[in-house]
Amino acid sequence: MWPSGRVPLVITIATEPRLRADVLALMRVADEYALGLYPAESYYAIDVAELERDHVTLLAARDDGVLAGIVALVDNGDETAEIKRMFVASPFRGRGIAGALLARVEEVAAAASVSLVRLETGPKQPDAIALYEKHGYAHIDAFGQYVGDPSSVCMEKRLG
Repeated sequence: MWPSGRVPLVITIATEPRLRADVLALMRVADEYALGLYPAESYYAIDVAELERDHVTLLAARDDGVLAGIVALVDNGDETAEIKRMFVASPFRGRGIAGALLARVEEVAAAASVSLVRLETGPKQPDAIALYEKHGYAHIDAFGQYVGDPSSVCMEKRLG
């Protein structure tokens, strides 16, 4: 038996070439979770149709094929990008998957010549905020559609 009582995960993180049913299902779970915390007007999830555009990269973390988490990177075409749809399924939380997804999405951003990555989360998600802080993201003033929304916490990180 492993010290934690859990068998270590063997996670693969790869680009999802198309929206599979399990990805769509996890997005619905993420939507329900966020809408349980914030009013609908403060929920800024990227539309599913937008995920299929050329400037968006969707990454999935899988444990032996089972979807554990997702994250999307929206390349703005000006050396900046935004992280969207970061979510780890509850059975996989606390096992380093979010950090691994974040590291991988930063690699994808850097490879696309992105020098600044931004994101938005909310004040009722202290674990998410702590994760981003741990990985070098700094708090910034709200940007874009988040300006004026007290339910938005905006952060950014310079790459390279």
